[in-house]
Amino acid sequence: MAGAGLRDRERWAVAAVLLAGFAYRMCFLLLPLSRDDDTDVYAELARNWFQHGVYGFFKGSAIDPTLVRLPGYPLFLGSIFSIFGSQPMRAVLVIQALADVAACCLLLDFARREVSPRAAWAVLLLSLFCPFTAVYAVTGLTESLSIFCVALAMWALARSVRAVRSGRSVVGSLVALAAAMGWAMLLRPDGVLLTVAFCAGLWWYSRGSLGGAKAARLAALAAVVAGLPLVPWTIRNYRTFHLIQPLAPRYVNNPGEFVPAGFFRWMRTWSVNFVDAGTVFWNLNDQIDPEDVPARACSTAAECRLTQELVAEHNVDRGVPPELDAKFAALAAERIREKPLEYYVVMPVWRVADMWLWPRTERFPVNIWWWVVSDHPGQSMIAIGLGLVNLVYLALAMVGFAQRRVPLEAALLLYIALRCILLTTMENPEQRYTMVMFPMVFLAGGCALAGDRRRSEGREGAPATIAGR
Repeated sequence: MAGAGLRDRERWAVAAVLLAGFAYRMCFLLLPLSRDDDTDVYAELARNWFQHGVYGFFKGSAIDPTLVRLPGYPLFLGSIFSIFGSQPMRAVLVIQALADVAACCLLLDFARREVSPRAAWAVLLLSLFCPFTAVYAVTGLTESLSIFCVALAMWALARSVRAVRSGRSVVGSLVALAAAMGWAMLLRPDGVLLTVAFCAGLWWYSRGSLGGAKAARLAALAAVVAGLPLVPWTIRNYRTFHLIQPLAPRYVNNPGEFVPAGFFRWMRTWSVNFVDAGTVFWNLNDQIDPEDVPARACSTAAECRLTQELVAEHNVDRGVPPELDAKFAALAAERIREKPLEYYVVMPVWRVADMWLWPRTERFPVNIWWWVVSDHPGQSMIAIGLGLVNLVYLALAMVGFAQRRVPLEAALLLYIALRCILLTTMENPEQRYTMVMFPMVFLAGGCALAGDRRRSEGREGAPATIAGR
């Protein structure tokens, strides 16, 4: 009875902390958060799809079909709009906040089963009160639901491996894993990396119990089921655009639309931080201030003059037509020829490091040039504080992984590695691209705070943990 009473008290404590975490997310609605243009894009797709039956954008009086965004988030928005209306988006943000709290619960259960109660509490507190994930929970973007999918996939993978090792039915947990991976792919094209990493992890951790061939079939089955939601989308794209496009295109373009690939390649020769994205990349179809192009964008006086000329030509058209794009491509090719190591190694590593380490101010009312303390001391202090919080989270996660305390570490690290490799190809370094890896950060950080993992695997009568080794 005493043990039952303790469990009851703990349940009440968890419920109270979860309620506090939800209230914490609601507090972010009181901040003057900027509205992202992508929110309006997703909202228009949802309204046109649900109200007019066309997945596309208004062009004049007609709606042109599109495939530039995957249908997962518009489906989520449209379902909520159908019940609560689309203006304002408070209902969407409240439901997203609840999903984010649910993700914290999944991580809590994962850590409790696979590590220890102490680790579970650490993971819960780290995930519930992380300001970076909390602010995205009340932002009309795909990040928060993508984070939920990753947390659900982690939880389901752990249960699947447990079921395989104990000889129990794996059907329920496998369905949950496939659903998480499938929804992640419907939300963002990079969600496919979750399927790759976790299906590989399912094979890796099941091969000892099932044998390599049978474990491979189980992993393949999970991948096939996860991919089923993409089938209707792929068929629709083939019928509408006459091409096979199961995911969204790399440069968010409809078939036949011109992509200024030369301009993007030129940016990858020098773009390394969030300011570069905010002042140049986001102004592709607007005015680019020549002063915002940093000195590292050119190496010689002649190259600097050419760069200024091309930027000025861009500002005349407020865009990059094919002729101008060819000039940017030639400039990029020359810069790469002069410094190939910088283009292929230094800049990509620098961009990924920036996405992890730059203060995560992008969703907060903080000036983009936060380090100029004399211009806005209050905002600079907020940015520095957010930067320190981010470093603490990352340091804890690194300790957890370094000390081999994290269950399923092979699958988790594979996902992180694949995603970081993808991020090296981006010309617009934005911190939000690393947010979907934060469930791994929370788990690893909680394991670091919890001390040694239970070493009970294989002990008679003790719950078996999933070894990370």
